[in-house]
Amino acid sequence: MIRLKQGFKGQRLIAISSEILNNAQLNTLTNSLYITKIGFFPAVKYHYNNKENGVDYYIIIYCTAGEGWYKVGEKTYSVTENQYVILPPDTPYSFGANTENPWTIYWVHYKGKLASSFLRLPIVPQDIEANQNSRLQDRILLFEEIYENLELSFHSDHYSYASLCLFHFLASFKYVDQFRQIRKKEVMEFRFSEKVIYYMRENVESNLTLEQLAKHFGFSPSHFSARFQEETKQSPIKYFIALKIEKACQYIELSNLRICDIYPKLGFQDAAYFSRTFTKIMGVSPTRYREMERHTNPK
Repeated sequence: MIRLKQGFKGQRLIAISSEILNNAQLNTLTNSLYITKIGFFPAVKYHYNNKENGVDYYIIIYCTAGEGWYKVGEKTYSVTENQYVILPPDTPYSFGANTENPWTIYWVHYKGKLASSFLRLPIVPQDIEANQNSRLQDRILLFEEIYENLELSFHSDHYSYASLCLFHFLASFKYVDQFRQIRKKEVMEFRFSEKVIYYMRENVESNLTLEQLAKHFGFSPSHFSARFQEETKQSPIKYFIALKIEKACQYIELSNLRICDIYPKLGFQDAAYFSRTFTKIMGVSPTRYREMERHTNPK
C-alpha cells in the first residue's frame, strides 16, 4: 500500500525555526501556547503518519471533508467531515486518510504551559455540527489569519500574534456553543433563504447536494427547492456554485494561492470543470481574472 507523510498536491505547510521556538519559550506572551508547525492538506490520498515513540507536542487535526482515521493504543477511530481530534504528547499513535474518500484537514502542532488545557479525554473524535449558527468559515478564516502571519514569522511580532490567535482558534473547538452564540440571534431573524445562504457560506468548501440541504432544513428536495427559488429566483445548487466562485475570487484576489490549489479547496474535483464554471459566471478564466485584478490593483 502506498503511504505518504507529506508532498501532496495543494498542500500548505510551515515549520517554525528552532530560533523562533526558543524565543517563544522565553517570551511571557507566548510561552503559555505557541505553534511549532501548521498545515493544510486537501484530499490527501495515501496520507499516513506513524508516531510509534510519541512526540513532544500536541496536534489538532480538523477534518472539513472526506474521511480519515487515527489509532491510539489498540483502538482505531474514524474521523469524518466536521470532526476534530487533539492528540497529546508522549503517546504513541498513527493516523491517515481513507483511501476511497481521503480527508481534507487543517492541523496545528503546538506546545506551551497551557497546551494541555484544550485536550479532551478520552481521546475520541469530537463533532462540529454544521448548521446555520456554526461559524465554520469564521474558524477557517481564523486559521488563515494564523497561517499568513506565520509566513512572515521571521519577524517576531508576527509569530507572537499568530500564537496568541491560536488561543482563539482552539477555544472555538473547546467552547463551541459560546463561539456560535455571537451569530445565533442574527440568524434566527433571517428569512428562510437567508438562513440557507448562511448555511451554504458556512459549507462553501463542501460538496452539499440538494438532498443534503433539504434534509438539514427539514423539507423534501422538491419543497425545499421551490421555497428557495420563490425567494431568490434561482435554484439552490446554482446559487451554491455561485457562492463557491465568489469565494474563489476572494482567494484569487486576496491570497497567493495558486489556481491549482484553490479549486480543490472549494470542493471542485476537476480543474477543467472549475475553469469552465468560473468563466461562465465571471466572464473570464481564473488565470485571466487574476491578471486583470493585479493590473487594476497593483501592490
